[in-house]
Amino acid sequence: MAATVTEYCTAVSNDVSKEMKEVWAWTCDSFRDADKMSSPLQGATMKFLAEWQQPKRVLEIGCYTGYSALAWYESTASTQAEIITLELDPQMIAASRKTFDKYKLNDRVSLIEGPAKDSIEKLSGQFDIIFVDANKEGYEGYVKQILDKKLLSPKGFIMCDNGTYLFSSNLNVRSTDVPICDNEVRPYWTANGKALRSFNNFCKNDSRIDSVLLPLYDGVTLIKWKVGRQTYVRLN
Repeated sequence: MAATVTEYCTAVSNDVSKEMKEVWAWTCDSFRDADKMSSPLQGATMKFLAEWQQPKRVLEIGCYTGYSALAWYESTASTQAEIITLELDPQMIAASRKTFDKYKLNDRVSLIEGPAKDSIEKLSGQFDIIFVDANKEGYEGYVKQILDKKLLSPKGFIMCDNGTYLFSSNLNVRSTDVPICDNEVRPYWTANGKALRSFNNFCKNDSRIDSVLLPLYDGVTLIKWKVGRQTYVRLN
């Protein structure tokens, strides 16, 4: 049923560009873990939000093959937003650079290599959109670091993917419930679920922010500064 609903929603929503479809198809053909990539419907959602937000700077934590960076690039043509994307995996770094070169994104997209924690610590200024789609055990630390450094602009938002990923609400899912999750990979996803549950609780209880966890895709968390919390001057 969920797949049918997703197909229908995709069919009646804004389509993604030819270029995004090409990256999607190439990624699915080339990488066994292509399920880590945002779906076409999620790509359309990201473009919708960016066109509405009109950001001047975008930060994404986790680049994979550059599909989401391409979405941010296309949807910020009117503002010529600076897009900074962070990636650790050498294979994904090479894939992302291939995407950036092929579609000529390098004028506004910068890829920073290395551990996200270290890269975030070196960032300055503020970002209007921050997209987090990386190692799940890092989410809580990344978002806390962003908030502590005030990298999120007063009117900006953070979008975190996979907030309900398989085990985050039920740590005892059986193989019969999720047939694709066999005994070999179940410990990995169980650990991710525990990390995401901790992250969700952090978002709920941090007094600086408002957050909502939406039952979309694998769960999407939206975070903004609590109204009246931020009074400092925008830096960018």
